Formats: sequence, C-alpha cells, structure tokens
Amino acid sequence: MFVSIKNYGPEQGFAVAYRQHRAESHCRLIHGYALSFYFEFASETVDVRNWVVDFGSLRSLKEFLSDHFDHTLLVAQDDPEFATFEMLHIKKLAKMVVVERTGCEGLSKFLHDYINEIWLPDNGYNTVRCRVVRVSETPANSAWYEG
Repeated sequence: MFVSIKNYGPEQGFAVAYRQHRAESHCRLIHGYALSFYFEFASETVDVRNWVVDFGSLRSLKEFLSDHFDHTLLVAQDDPEFATFEMLHIKKLAKMVVVERTGCEGLSKFLHDYINEIWLPDNGYNTVRCRVVRVSETPANSAWYEG
C-alpha cells in the first residue's frame, strides 16, 4: 500500500467557532479554535509520476476547507438554537456552516465522506482512497475517522 500524507495547519486560516449543545460542561457555550487537518491518501498503485496524489491537485480541497472552516460558525443541524444562529447568518454577523455534528469526531467523518464520495472521483482519482482524516482543535486535542 502506498500512502501520501497532507497536513493543513492552523496558520492557514482555519478559524472556527462552535458549541457542543449536548455537553453539560462549558463546551455547550460557543468557543473557537484554529483547526488543523491531516489526511492520508492510500492506493495499491501509483500513477505514471510515482505519486498517490498530486499535491498540487489538493488546491481545490484546500479551497473547500477554507470555505467551510475559515472564520465560520459551525452549527449542528440538530442544535436547538439553530434558528438563533441562522438569524446571525442572515444579519451577516456570522458565516454559518451547517454540519451534521460539531467537534473533531464529527468533522473528521464529514471530511472523510466528502473526500471519498465527491472530491476524489471529481478529480480523477479512481484507485485512491482517503483512509484517515484527523481534525485537531489544539496540539493536545484531536480525533480522527478511519474508513
């Protein structure tokens, strides 16, 4: 198995705010992070250049990350205050991005599915899979999804 790894760190502008509305701790309050992303791309074969993925082709993935995670307010689709956050978005006080689940676990699954179901096929990667996505809130706190 050949594996290529791509990291996008917090210095690249992935500043988000969100809350864990089910938490009983201070995590239920809106708080922010400078997210980092780690991706493992794997294939049984390499292309004619001996690459799993062309790192240059990942620009569009980085654009997707920027669109979803650059100065955004992530809101879980089942958040009981969804309408409140939507109002902030409508008033242009926040750039709301709706996700199934907030937090590193939910975001890593969301990105894993997006990359494998949409991004890789759209970019001609028929033999490549994204096998691991890790999302880090801080250097000490991260979670990942493996598929």
